[in-house]
Amino acid sequence: MLASHQFTHVPAPTTLPTSMLAKWAFIGLMSSLLCACPSGKPPAAGAGPGAGAPPPPEVSVVTTAFAKVGLTTELPGRTEAFRVAQVRARVAGILLKNQFMEGSDVKADQPLFQIDAAPYKALLSSAQANLAKAQANLTQAQAQAERYKPLVEANAISQQEYVSAVAAFKQAQADVAVALATIESAQLNVNYAAVRSPIAGRIGRALVTEGALVGQGEATPLALVQQIDPMYVNFTQSASEVMRLRSDMASGKLQNAQAAQATRVRLLMEDGSAYPHTGQLLFSDLTVDASTGQVTLRAKFPNPKGLLLPGMFVRIQSQQATAAQAVLLPQQAVLRTGESDSVKVVATDGKVDTRKVKLSGQQDGQWIVLEGLKEGEQVVVEGFQKMKGDAPVKPVSWKSTPNPPAANPAAKSSVAAPAAARP
Repeated sequence: MLASHQFTHVPAPTTLPTSMLAKWAFIGLMSSLLCACPSGKPPAAGAGPGAGAPPPPEVSVVTTAFAKVGLTTELPGRTEAFRVAQVRARVAGILLKNQFMEGSDVKADQPLFQIDAAPYKALLSSAQANLAKAQANLTQAQAQAERYKPLVEANAISQQEYVSAVAAFKQAQADVAVALATIESAQLNVNYAAVRSPIAGRIGRALVTEGALVGQGEATPLALVQQIDPMYVNFTQSASEVMRLRSDMASGKLQNAQAAQATRVRLLMEDGSAYPHTGQLLFSDLTVDASTGQVTLRAKFPNPKGLLLPGMFVRIQSQQATAAQAVLLPQQAVLRTGESDSVKVVATDGKVDTRKVKLSGQQDGQWIVLEGLKEGEQVVVEGFQKMKGDAPVKPVSWKSTPNPPAANPAAKSSVAAPAAARP
């Protein structure tokens, strides 16, 4: 009985202090938070579901669009004078004076050199005297032949005497003709002593000086006159490239642009600047150089101010074909390596794919893409360093600079990819 009373006894409730109640409430709250976090660490302030994934990086892209683009081929060449004339001494003698300024423009038939003509003038005078003698003999022989004619008809003289008189008359006529030819030859030598320019053009330096003996045994070169307006430009193109263009045009991939362009070509100077006048393509050689595998072509350019000089190294831009469905891309969008050319294309899900493309030169600082892209695709131009593996990206429209730098002509042959554009 005593034991049962002991187990059923309930002590009177005890009132706890307020500070103790607050302490136990804080401990209970912290325990519930620790149970809710499996790692045992409280979540960061302000964190919500999915907040740990960063937004996709932005890359600048351009949307491809097909266009009809002329394919311009740039080829090396050298200038050549339109006409070249060697000024030579045609008679022997001492050169008396030089009658032109070296490097100046001369006209056709303008006197350039004067050779001593005194010996030839003396020969001319002698020939004139021989002509006078021959003409006197002709007069006498003619009169005798006319006098003998009625006498032979009347049998007053023999037939032999008349024949001799007629032969003497014809001999006198031949002597006059010989004297006239001698005079003409002597006059030519006198004229040749004054050396004149055979063509109009620009004359170079004098190859001889006053007092020199010229024309002794052979025609001595005295100077060189070159007509440089217009000017020829000879350039070469690989035979394999010519055959590839013909094959593409035959298959319909490209169109022949020569008829539309009226065989017009452009010229770049040695410093890369554009020549202000367009030229005309004259012909393409029918044979291939066996040593170089090149085909020779020639164009003609106007040269009114004499900017082009013979022997200058230039580059010719010729539009030989037209691509009906080509894409123009900024240069930085194309990744160039020794094996192939490629671009980065952003798919609809934001993932980036590498696409190989076929290039065909440049136009206004942009690459011409013939194959490898479809219309409406988004090609990465800037932001290559932001792309990480297969992670998606956010494409934004690329805006070009107002004044883009001029394209370097040597970039066509470059095979090194830009450092900033490598993935």
